Amino acid sequence: MSPVAQATSSPPKAQGFGFQPERSQHHFVVCMAARKDDKVTISEHLAVEEFPEKRALSLALGQEDNKVRVMLSPVKWDAIAEPVKTEFNTRLRKRGLPAGKWSRTETPVSRLLGKELVLLAWAIEDADPSLISTAIRNWQGLAPEERWWLYTMTNAATGHAITGRGRGWRKAIRFALTENPVGGEIDRHREEFFSLVREAAEEHV
Repeated sequence: MSPVAQATSSPPKAQGFGFQPERSQHHFVVCMAARKDDKVTISEHLAVEEFPEKRALSLALGQEDNKVRVMLSPVKWDAIAEPVKTEFNTRLRKRGLPAGKWSRTETPVSRLLGKELVLLAWAIEDADPSLISTAIRNWQGLAPEERWWLYTMTNAATGHAITGRGRGWRKAIRFALTENPVGGEIDRHREEFFSLVREAAEEHV
């Protein structure tokens, strides 16, 4: 087989969950808690940074806090890690990409999947743990495009991990996904759902 044919038939490569830096360097990074009392952080990056250790130190010192979108306790992270992994891998396989898994240190996530992950994390960051399963079901009931839109709107107004917490769109996302379970009804009440998010965001500015 010629080198050209081999290159053509080789399967696509990806890091973490669908991150292909040769196609786009815009991605998210999930950094696991190093110690029991630390938070799991999810940050957004427009370029690949060569030195993960330097980035981790900068985050610890608060020097790159503007890149961190959300911080979760290990307990809350563990509650969403498996359902998110299952959904993402189902979609990655359909695209012919390898399945991903969460690393014990940090895991890159593609730009679009990262937006969806952060949206769910925003919904549960201040929620009662008993409501996380409701948030997951409602999140699963949204189409990817709807998750991207909700992320974009929320990030524009209250995307900072600290200063955006519990305000405006961020609070509205939590309210809509955890306090208003819609279960299998989300398809029939989609417009109602998005109206609820917008109204709640206006109320909690």
